[in-house]
Amino acid sequence: HVQLVESGGGSVQAGGSLTLSCAASGYTYNSYCMGWFRQAPGKERERVAAIDNDGSTNYADSVKGRFTIPKDNVKNILTLQVNSLKFEDTGIYYCAADRCKLLVAGAPNFWGQETQVTVS
Repeated sequence: HVQLVESGGGSVQAGGSLTLSCAASGYTYNSYCMGWFRQAPGKERERVAAIDNDGSTNYADSVKGRFTIPKDNVKNILTLQVNSLKFEDTGIYYCAADRCKLLVAGAPNFWGQETQVTVS
């Protein structure tokens, strides 16, 4: 079965950096799109970054130039590198995977366990 195991996150001062990782297993790694979503306090969940099967990436406007989403196809690990953190980046971050159509629609079937990012 599909498993997405997240690590990283934590508390950081504004302007700092963090690395979130998502180890994927249970499916042919490059057969799904993968992405990171987040939910800020009092707000709806949003997709912040995604990568498709051929490595093309897409970022929310709010994180462009600050977040990157490298994928290691050998180790089956998706990373979210977050730089120049702002207060509004605070939230719960989720790794996700599924067919690209579902991921882009915000409705992937497979989710990581969530990790908290707090910017102070």
